[in-house]
Amino acid sequence: MLREAGYSQADIDKKVTQTYQALFEGPNRIYFEVGDSMAYVSDLKNHDVRTEGVSYGMMIAVQLNKKEEFDRIWRWSKKYLQHQEGPLKGYFAWSLNPATMKRNSEGPASDGELYFVTSLLFASNRWGNTTGVNYYQEARNILDAMWKKDGTGDVYNLINTQHKQISFVPVGDMYNWTDPSYHVPAFMEVWAEYAEDGHESFYRACADTSRAFLHRACDPVTGLNYDYTEFGGKPHATKWAPPAFRYDSWRVPMNIAMDYVWFGKDKAWQEQYAQRFQEFLRSKGINTFEDQFNVDGSRPNFILQAGNVKKLRHSLGLVATAASASLIRRNTNELDFVHALWRAKLEPYEDGYFDPYYDGILYLFSLMHLSGKYQAIKPQQR
Repeated sequence: MLREAGYSQADIDKKVTQTYQALFEGPNRIYFEVGDSMAYVSDLKNHDVRTEGVSYGMMIAVQLNKKEEFDRIWRWSKKYLQHQEGPLKGYFAWSLNPATMKRNSEGPASDGELYFVTSLLFASNRWGNTTGVNYYQEARNILDAMWKKDGTGDVYNLINTQHKQISFVPVGDMYNWTDPSYHVPAFMEVWAEYAEDGHESFYRACADTSRAFLHRACDPVTGLNYDYTEFGGKPHATKWAPPAFRYDSWRVPMNIAMDYVWFGKDKAWQEQYAQRFQEFLRSKGINTFEDQFNVDGSRPNFILQAGNVKKLRHSLGLVATAASASLIRRNTNELDFVHALWRAKLEPYEDGYFDPYYDGILYLFSLMHLSGKYQAIKPQQR
């Protein structure tokens, strides 16, 4: 799509490479090596390491063929975050303080495991399983552990098996509601294709259920969704914020675009969705739209802070995911969001706020999607 928008392949490759280097090697990097064989990705503004970040780092590494970085992040995550015994065995503690190496929480957040499994399956397909890490076996270890969770210790399957939807957290009552940005039907299709664990039809059913869920969860006018919802798509209130479209929700358009490009099983609705979503943001000013909304498009009374900063802004992360939605609209010439992404810069805002972690990763993901460098990686040989 970046080529279609008029940019040269050399310039596209350069921008992807420079963004990767900024996140993994530069002075404001989020990737930190430990010893000679491990590394982690840190959410700098929240002073922690999250399964979201390390698993995103693995996905970036496998897509861009960075095997050493992938292996380093996986070894660190397995050693410091993955439970090796007890009711949570196989799952990952979602947050750890890298200064003290103490876990902030023992429990998992289901999207971390979602990305771990998918990136490990892609690594198995790309690099095979005889180069130091048996990626396929590591993916299966997580999935096989998941299928053993029966409520013992109040721990459950990552996917609510009754509703065929990913849980917010597979522990306690949080098993009974969801996060729309954790609905990545493309990844469920990948599991059905490559996990080979006997649950193929279930994963495909989950992909279809997620597509139907997203129809309900996304507002029919604005395309916006709540950060957290019931399985039916209605808002789920939490103790930390009233329901609205906030940081988690930014990921939804990118997930829908990925499903559209990779599998194309819900094209008619996805095309309508992308048009609604981009039209709404366009109505707020393509260079000025803010980053939190009520789902009807109005400004929320409550602003959720990022780190210790509480402010609405024109955030790079949402600019990025809005641009990725352009992949869904191949029959139009409206590439204004793609050009907006190209003009955007991974640098501090005017007030000094800078988030190379969340803004930066979503920016790199979008550049990868729009350049064709984010693919469903098929096996070289099996």
